[in-house]
Amino acid sequence: MFIKIKKIIDSQFFQRFIITIIILNGIIMGFETSKDFELHYGVYATYFNTLVVLIFTIEIVLRIYIYRISFFKDAWSLFDLSIVLISLVPANAGFEIFRVMRVLRLLRLITVVPQMKKIVMALVKVMPGMGAIGALLLLIFYIFAIMATNLYAETFPEWFGTLGDSIYTLFQIMTLESWSMGIVRPIMEQHPNAWLFFIPYILIATFIMINLIVAVVVDAMNELTNEENVDMLDEIKTLRDEIKELKELILEYKKV
Repeated sequence: MFIKIKKIIDSQFFQRFIITIIILNGIIMGFETSKDFELHYGVYATYFNTLVVLIFTIEIVLRIYIYRISFFKDAWSLFDLSIVLISLVPANAGFEIFRVMRVLRLLRLITVVPQMKKIVMALVKVMPGMGAIGALLLLIFYIFAIMATNLYAETFPEWFGTLGDSIYTLFQIMTLESWSMGIVRPIMEQHPNAWLFFIPYILIATFIMINLIVAVVVDAMNELTNEENVDMLDEIKTLRDEIKELKELILEYKKV
């Protein structure tokens, strides 16, 4: 019985079934944002959500039964467990937030889709480097915000009146959203040399810093790929050794 349950849990069919349930649940949650859908099919959606929670709960219970202590040592399994526990909390008065948080069930796709899991692992791996880059970016924001406040607070108080306003405006400029026609050109009408401030800022904050973040993530993905290739080569080598030993045993048996 134990072996049969383990085969079912680990089978590709079961994984595809869970993926299908998660996707259908996400589609239903999207439809539930429509008042017309909620009015006509809200009861059926509630039944389906209850069924989804039941399926996830049974799956988690079976996984705990199969893997025992190992289940609680795996971060991804604990992540799945936390999502199921959130889903089990009733969305009654005082717990309405859990009705909204049930959308977190869709994050279970990360644990059942290897490609998604690989990307998340890469992001987790680069967190220290991302933290250093983020700190450097905040420093750049702070320096340029002080400069912008001193330069343009009097003429454009709606954008640079306070340090907070300047940081928000510089963040908008960093995203390149209406930075030229919406902000910089109006400033240049009163401050013709303003481009000497904004162009270097965009080059540093947008093109250098953002591309540096992308480079760190890509490098982490490459490292994970290389590690997977090394593990695969080790498995192939082990398999070759086992085949070689098997051949030797067969030859010895024939001699006998």
